[in-house]
Amino acid sequence: MSGIYFHIPFCKQACYYCDFHFSTSFKKKGDLIAALLMELNLRKNELKNETIETIYFGGGTPSVLSIQELRSLIEAVYDHYPVSNSPEITLEANPDDMVISNALDSLKYQDYKDLGINRLSIGIQSFFEDDLKRMNRSHSAEDAKNCLSEATKYFDNISIDLIYGIPNMDVEKWNRNLDMAFDFGIKHISSYALTIEPKTALDHFIKKGKYPSLNDNLTLQHFNHLVERVNNEGFIHYEISNFGKPNYFSKHNTGYWQGKSYLGFGPSAHSFQGNQRTWNISNNAKYIQAIQNETLPKTIENLTMTDHFNEYIMTGLRTVWGVSLDKIENEFGKAYLNHLKTRSKKFIDRDLLIISTDYSERNSHNGILKTTPKGKFLVDGMASDLFMLP
Repeated sequence: MSGIYFHIPFCKQACYYCDFHFSTSFKKKGDLIAALLMELNLRKNELKNETIETIYFGGGTPSVLSIQELRSLIEAVYDHYPVSNSPEITLEANPDDMVISNALDSLKYQDYKDLGINRLSIGIQSFFEDDLKRMNRSHSAEDAKNCLSEATKYFDNISIDLIYGIPNMDVEKWNRNLDMAFDFGIKHISSYALTIEPKTALDHFIKKGKYPSLNDNLTLQHFNHLVERVNNEGFIHYEISNFGKPNYFSKHNTGYWQGKSYLGFGPSAHSFQGNQRTWNISNNAKYIQAIQNETLPKTIENLTMTDHFNEYIMTGLRTVWGVSLDKIENEFGKAYLNHLKTRSKKFIDRDLLIISTDYSERNSHNGILKTTPKGKFLVDGMASDLFMLP
């Protein structure tokens, strides 16, 4: 399995917490689409022997693209790559782009389906107006509800994003956010803690005392409540920030976590193939100019065995599948296995990690290293402590 990712670097306005690459100016949107089509052509010989199973439009805000722009990109993928008979095609969307105000708007959902898009990932973040304003989201609480009311008529496979750890959001209010998600019959939730990224507006506001500081204890309460609620609703906590009903996991993102190859197109987009990772320049104008000159504006990183080991530890511990100690021994060797066993012992002793002896999922004699419920919230810090240093 391989995947294709398109980074659509346009947003109507900047969310205070966001550090992704995007522009609020749409002047170069047409040139950017043309450049994406050219990049697809320039890279048509990559992944020649693999079938594309997933196509993902991320950003930015891909829902600002017209139906024709989306069609041109999807058709180009089919023109240049072997695509499976039933690929997962995901469109990230903001609620304000999906609100139905007239008959033409309602056709958009059917148009998406006709293009082959079969999964929507909608950036709700919160169903409450004060939270959305505090984050400088472009949609309203009413937009969020109206969007889901309409989207669920056309799509069964819908994921929504929700943010927890927002200052002044108590557990009861967080619980009401979850209630609304469940009431709409949503089958996949991606939920992230509000974090302070350097040089974002949120970082600036907190340093200037214009925004409340984040409360780690409140964030942990929200996370624990989230895990309890989704489990009770029949969701599987298959990745630290992702919860899905059976058969509704994100195939595209699962490919990332399981080390599958993927190609990323557009400014700032990353790609991964074998022992090489590349990423495009994070500048729209420079990206467009380079592509017009038939040059790929990318940086290349050749991955060592230690890089692969560390990435497997990071991604494996974040997922329900854990880290196979057999895989560590077979693919990396005894030295890496002994390192991992030694470094993980202190976390096992504190009931933060466990070596599972349930072999029903895979044939294993060494066991599978996983987080315990107590350790899930601390997984990133533990993973980095388990890394092998170069």
